[in-house]
Amino acid sequence: MSARRNAKRPENSDRRGFPRPPLWLNLLLLLLGIGGVLFARYHRDRVSHEYADVLVEQQRTPGGAKKIKNELAAMDLSKEALKKELEARASFLSSLKSENFYLSIDTQRKKLRFYYGDKVLREGDITIGESKSVQAPSGNWTFVPVKGSFPIEAKIVDYDWKVPDWVYVLNGQQVPKEPQTIQGGLGKYVIFLPHGYVIHSRPSDDSPLKGAKPGSIMASEDDLRPIWERIHNGTPVYIF
Repeated sequence: MSARRNAKRPENSDRRGFPRPPLWLNLLLLLLGIGGVLFARYHRDRVSHEYADVLVEQQRTPGGAKKIKNELAAMDLSKEALKKELEARASFLSSLKSENFYLSIDTQRKKLRFYYGDKVLREGDITIGESKSVQAPSGNWTFVPVKGSFPIEAKIVDYDWKVPDWVYVLNGQQVPKEPQTIQGGLGKYVIFLPHGYVIHSRPSDDSPLKGAKPGSIMASEDDLRPIWERIHNGTPVYIF
């Protein structure tokens, strides 16, 4: 019994094992593994971010172009009007990729939007001055709602407006012998565009002009006041 008890078992036979790696090597391998995981995550996030930007850009431009096409198809425009509409919208789409402040006037939805690049910083309702033809002592006046891409030529607060005679004729009033000058006659805030067009707030109570100037744009003081310091001579305005 004792001989059997003292006999070596097969699993107890002498065997050579591999030497255990030193601690510093284990730590090095661990650090390399962690570094590889972190780099892979960083690379994945970076690729995802860049791809997302590309995807958004690709979706935005064709989508915008398709939207423009559908809207223009629903409009009854002359060749010249269609040309101005296309120019304004093409310039507007191009500005979405910029890093500048600018204004857009959406005459279909009757909205004024203040942009920085493709971000809308302010949006408000507008009134569009109607088309008018007026025969006044100073001559014949024709006002057509403006469309196109324009730079701001000037901006004035509490503009002293020399009231033109066509305003009185339009109101069915007698033209005064001496021209009247009324502070705020076009509104507290007035943005001047080329060819006599303006974006203005509501005229003062003393003004014979009631509402939007024919062919021009009227916005509220509450919408023009916050953006006033951000717009200057040369700031683009896209009206479509």
